[in-house]
Amino acid sequence: MSTVRLARETKETKIELAINPKGKGNISIETGIPFFDHMLTGMAKHGGFDLTCTATGDLDVDYHHTIEDVGIVLGDAVKQVISDGRGIRRFAHAIIPMDEALAQVALDCGGRGYLVYSGTFGSRTLGNIPPDLFEHFFYTLCIHAGITANISFTGRNDHHQCEAAFKAFGIALGEAITKNEKTKDIPSTKGTF
Repeated sequence: MSTVRLARETKETKIELAINPKGKGNISIETGIPFFDHMLTGMAKHGGFDLTCTATGDLDVDYHHTIEDVGIVLGDAVKQVISDGRGIRRFAHAIIPMDEALAQVALDCGGRGYLVYSGTFGSRTLGNIPPDLFEHFFYTLCIHAGITANISFTGRNDHHQCEAAFKAFGIALGEAITKNEKTKDIPSTKGTF
């Protein structure tokens, strides 16, 4: 699969995104939300896929629409990367430490969007972002991509917990969408997702 490019424009946001699962380290994220850019960059870098994203949104209102719409577009793009699932590994997991924090992510790219999210942040904001928006981002991404994800994290430092979760998600996603050299079949006993 080559690069998937998608765009979405609403009265609240304008998103342009490209993802290439066979990445060469081309990452450029500009959402107007520096901490979110940092998280997405870590996800793509450690996931081994190219990711470019430019977003403009009503940040004067709050960050919700921009973060949600990036999740929508990224999820739709990942769904196109997965396509019918033929030849991908489908399942993957990652356990990532960052100092005192530990994040665990397990993914099934089998066409059913679902999220189990376990972990809490101690601060009211994280990089000026309300912490509940991170769960909402992953939920939106998973529903649009057709990914079942189980994300859990622990620790004392909110930055470390969040960054470990994004990196673990990226690593698991990169593995799950990688071609399985043993088969070109759809990885499902049903024969379809």
